[in-house]
This record gives sequence, C-alpha cells and structure tokens, in this order.
Amino acid sequence: MNTDHRSGCPINLSLEVFGDRWSLIILRDMIFGGRRHFREMLNGSIEGIASNILADRLKRLMELGMLTKADDPSHKQKAIYSLTEMAITLVPIMAHLGAWGRVWLPVSEELSIRAELLENGGPPLWERFMDELRHEHLGAAIDQEGPTVRATLQAGYEAVVARKAEAAAG
Repeated sequence: MNTDHRSGCPINLSLEVFGDRWSLIILRDMIFGGRRHFREMLNGSIEGIASNILADRLKRLMELGMLTKADDPSHKQKAIYSLTEMAITLVPIMAHLGAWGRVWLPVSEELSIRAELLENGGPPLWERFMDELRHEHLGAAIDQEGPTVRATLQAGYEAVVARKAEAAAG
C-alpha cells in the first residue's frame, strides 16, 4: 500500500516537478536563453527571481536529475549548469505551452514570437533544437549547417522589437 499519499498519476507526478513556476522559468531561460551561470539566470530573467529562490530551485532541479553542475573551465570561481536529457526533452512541452499561451492569454508580440516560430516549425524544428541542446550541454556530436534554432528564434524576437521601435518612431 502506498503510504506517502502520492498517486502514480503521470500528470500529478509531473506537477510535483513543475508545479512551481520558477523551475519552469529557469529551464526556459537555460533552453531558450542559453543561460548557464547563476548570475546570468539571476539578472537575465525579466520575471526577477530572488537569489535564494534561484539557488533553491537549481538545487532541486539537480536533485531531480534535470541539471548538472560543474566548475566552469573558463572561470575558476564560476559554476556552469547543464541540462540533462531529461530536461532537454521538455522542448516539445515548452513549445506546446507557448502555443497554448499565444491562443488563450494576453501575450506580447515580442515575447510570443519564439513560441510562434516553434509552433510553426513543429516537431522537426523541436528535434533539431534538442540535438543542438544535446551538443551544447552533453557534448553530443551534431551534423547541422546554418544558424542554430536559438539564433533563429532570437532573430525573430529582434525583428519584432525593431519593427515596433520603427512604428513608434515613425
């Protein structure tokens, strides 16, 4: 008999991992923003996470097996966080969350363009992006030409920002 009062429901168990918004925001910033250092995550998120919450969630994500932490070879006093395969496979889920939010919530154009591009690219783009993340975080070999998915998503964001700035100025 299960005495810890947890069901074996996959949705319930997943919510125990992701039910906290900060965990998903940290993973979002690592996946889409390429942030891998504590300070980048602390100062780079527009949501403004507190340092103690960030430290706690990073520790929890490592305990769950979604992140690893190592000394940064480029800087003796910095640690670098890496996504594991478990976290990398969240790309399609993030794409679906973004697509859902674009339809049902009052999103801004500049912050939803990445979701639109991911939605339009569908599973082939998601697979390519996961391969890039495996290369970046796990050292996997990659056979790919052209700009990275992250660079393409960033270019889409920058184009929307530039268009809005031109419209406001003109």
